[in-house]
Amino acid sequence: MSLQSTTLDNGMVVLTDDMPHLESASLGVWVRAGARSERKAEHGISHLLEHMAFKGTTSRTALQIAEAIEDVGGDLNAATSIEHTGYFARVLKEDVVLAADILSDILQNSLFDEKELEREQQVIVQEIGAARDNPDDHVFDLFQAAAFPEQPIGRTILGTVESVREFKPEVIRKYLNRNYVGDHMVMAAAGNVDHDELVKVAEQRFAELKPHGAPAPQSAEYKGGEERLVSEHEQAHIVIGFEGRAYNSDGFYAAQVLASILGGGMSSRLFQEVREKRGLCYSVYAFHWAFADSGVFGVAAATGEDEVGDLVPVVIDELRRATQTITDEEVIRVRNQIRAGLLMSLESPSARAGQLARQQILWGRPIPMAETVERINRITAQRVKDVAEQIFLSGTPTLAGIGPIDALPDLEAVGGLLKR
Repeated sequence: MSLQSTTLDNGMVVLTDDMPHLESASLGVWVRAGARSERKAEHGISHLLEHMAFKGTTSRTALQIAEAIEDVGGDLNAATSIEHTGYFARVLKEDVVLAADILSDILQNSLFDEKELEREQQVIVQEIGAARDNPDDHVFDLFQAAAFPEQPIGRTILGTVESVREFKPEVIRKYLNRNYVGDHMVMAAAGNVDHDELVKVAEQRFAELKPHGAPAPQSAEYKGGEERLVSEHEQAHIVIGFEGRAYNSDGFYAAQVLASILGGGMSSRLFQEVREKRGLCYSVYAFHWAFADSGVFGVAAATGEDEVGDLVPVVIDELRRATQTITDEEVIRVRNQIRAGLLMSLESPSARAGQLARQQILWGRPIPMAETVERINRITAQRVKDVAEQIFLSGTPTLAGIGPIDALPDLEAVGGLLKR
């Protein structure tokens, strides 16, 4: 594989990882703008823009966009996150230029037609309803809102029914023009792709792109708190969390290792203790989500109404134990798991293109695999225990629950369990 990088005059970075043995390529444009880039009156606009980008441009109707990519057997998609939005395609090697042309078209020439907007607003309203009906998803919305109250980073990506229905085409254009600028955008491709050809296409198609000027998002301020929603669901869905570590922080990799040791698979501590030994739930896992300037570390579980009261103390006890009993063997096992996952991801051009783009956005450069592995291999059991103590025993926890949660301890009780 051959990794190449070029920065255009407008600040856009073009990255390619040539995999000449493949017959296809994955490419996309990733933007350093997501839900936390929104102003209060724009709640949900990043996600709406992602939808509207496919609804017609000055040169293609929505149907023509779909037909152009599907006529060559490719596919086109997009995704919005808290900090980024990506638009990507998978095509055969001879259709890379076509895919790049379509991506540039939808990102610069979308019409935002009133009738199309009304239809898509209704689609997203249905999506919001579906998310609220799914406690597996909705509990994380409550968790994020409790961890970062009254901040863009704490708001849902989808927006609210009220906010989505208020958007007009001119509001979407203003958001697009403010945030979709050259130095906040990366075109990345992996597979059978010619770097110089893609650079030439990007230079031509994005020649009019404003080079810079996007405002920095509001700084994240983790506060912690509690959100509860009593409902008639069969299962109680619970998330207990803490402030995590930012991507560029010293403890990022140790926090990732800690999450895997505690709840990253069937051999993890939480799975073995909570499910296998005690039978207190069907699903339990730990996660660490890093952001540019903060992060969250949490444990999520789904359990029955009668088990809620017993579940939380057992989870908290496992977190407290992690501050003292992490072993070298556990760290080595998880390091091997992470290394295997990273190396396996190199075999997927779609995963590789997304990986390159995110690394460029987060760290300002693609990170060589050897460098990532070396950083992970430096993590010791003592370092993981230190980070566990910092995360679990300092600051305010966050608690979110949905379902039959009358027996769920409150935030003060959770704090007491951590300090006993």
